[in-house]
Amino acid sequence: MKTTILFISFLFAFAAINAQDKYITKTGHIRFYSHTPMEDIDANNNQVGSILDAKTGEIVFNALVKSFEFSRALMQEHFNENYMESDKIPNAKFKGQIVNIKDVDVKKDGSYSVDVKGDLTVHGVTKSITVKATLVVKDGKIAANSKFNVTAADFNIAIPSVVKEKIAKDIEITVEMNYEAIKK
Repeated sequence: MKTTILFISFLFAFAAINAQDKYITKTGHIRFYSHTPMEDIDANNNQVGSILDAKTGEIVFNALVKSFEFSRALMQEHFNENYMESDKIPNAKFKGQIVNIKDVDVKKDGSYSVDVKGDLTVHGVTKSITVKATLVVKDGKIAANSKFNVTAADFNIAIPSVVKEKIAKDIEITVEMNYEAIKK
């Protein structure tokens, strides 16, 4: 019995030690924006989950595709049913690494430029990407921001010729995460 209690105590202590470098958000924000002379398409998702390991630089995101909100209901419906097939492929994901995490001191307030490399999975297709990002450490919290472009064709998202002129070839993605330390 003492051995079991000691073992369980050890596991909790180990988990607490490992948690000290991990940060989480359940309310991250991803925006995508497409601009053409014919039409702007703007969608926001404020329900993105993400975990950041400040020690190893490992970072993961998960976004429910149906959580993207558009200014017009018809755009949202077409996005989910025709382009993203969100009933069949419900999530977009990123799993990667902050390459230069050693340059970031999470114990010291400041702004840090970082390089993030990993696999982005959208519409069931995974592509390796490398993007620039900024981490801002303030009062024990970390804000992460990045802006980059993707193309629908890279992720096998078919755009019908009827609306091809309304959707930009390069779609701007903005990522904004406000992390808090995982409680011990």
